[in-house]
Amino acid sequence: MQSPRTPRTFRTPRRFRRNTALLTAVAACAALAGCSSAEPSVTTTASPSASASARDTAGSGPTAPPRAEKSGRPAPTEVSIPSIGVRSTLMELGLNADGTVEVPPAEKGMTAGWYRGGSVPGAPGPAVLIGHNDTRFGRAVFHDLKNIRKGAEVLVRDGAGKNLRFTVTGKEAVSKKAFPTEKVYGPTKGSTLRLITCDGEFDAEGHPVDNLIVYGALA
Repeated sequence: MQSPRTPRTFRTPRRFRRNTALLTAVAACAALAGCSSAEPSVTTTASPSASASARDTAGSGPTAPPRAEKSGRPAPTEVSIPSIGVRSTLMELGLNADGTVEVPPAEKGMTAGWYRGGSVPGAPGPAVLIGHNDTRFGRAVFHDLKNIRKGAEVLVRDGAGKNLRFTVTGKEAVSKKAFPTEKVYGPTKGSTLRLITCDGEFDAEGHPVDNLIVYGALA
């Protein structure tokens, strides 16, 4: 699997400029990583130059400043989606050395991750959770994400033990070559949620050509 691309610069109101600057600095937040039956099926955009090792495990490069410190809210620790039987702890994801967004290691395919360069769930803006569809070890945490329906409940627990309830407002499958960066990572007035994984047919190298994005809003 590969890591996300750098998000484009957005034209936003002055109150969102700080968020925009952060997004611009985050290389790799545009189209999800490539996944195959032999490699991790992830949930973030992929950088075409990512190496096989980078696709296979999360790197340890520079990370974006944790929003948890800025918002004063504790980082999320668990996500559950009752309608499709998903329940997972959340690891924190930052940036690889090449500026791409980390993804969960293949051997932890049943564990989703929270991109700490985005918003903390409950704070204004999009909180981004990334998970594999499948990996070389088999099906992964977001394998059934394609079955989620509008109105479904997504629960995110934070470090203080509080459960935040998000409601799915929509989903879409998009080509990795036309990832809707602004729609996914751009600022929002309310607290929103994005769940990302791989989807679609496989290319000649065995990577899915699409990403599946699920959108949610704090209920």
